[in-house]
Amino acid sequence: MAKLPDNKKLKFIQNHPLYRSSYQKLKEFEKARIFCCHQMDHLLDVARIAYILNLEMNLGLDRELIYGAALLHDIGKSRQYEEGIPHESAGEALAAQILADMPKDIAYTEAEKQQILTAILGHRRLRDNPEPLEALLYQGDKLSRACFACPSQAECNWSIEKKNMEIRL
Repeated sequence: MAKLPDNKKLKFIQNHPLYRSSYQKLKEFEKARIFCCHQMDHLLDVARIAYILNLEMNLGLDRELIYGAALLHDIGKSRQYEEGIPHESAGEALAAQILADMPKDIAYTEAEKQQILTAILGHRRLRDNPEPLEALLYQGDKLSRACFACPSQAECNWSIEKKNMEIRL
């Protein structure tokens, strides 16, 4: 069996104090939430779907780049609950700090950091001519939601056009 990669970048993100505190606040805010939550299951579903799409479309994006963006994409959600700041904007600011703190020997390149930040900003509303990582994160985020099987679907305020109402291949 082949040796799995070390994932130092992902470990750094997940263990960064700002990530941990933001993630913990988000968990508390969503403790009793009946709709989609934004914890690790969702983050990893987004990463896996985005990575599969990357492979299927032959985009050639690095797995740690995709997973890093997915781990960070909803990190601003607690600030949205606390302060009313759109979570993509808050998340971009938090992610920028986390990425800036990454040690040089494991850091993403400046171009990769910018791709991640752009993807975080664009994961809620896809703009015209999105960057590849931005489009993957957007698609992964939307496809990760199993609205068709959600027990709270009737109470959800998402429009039917926004809801993922079928298993898509």
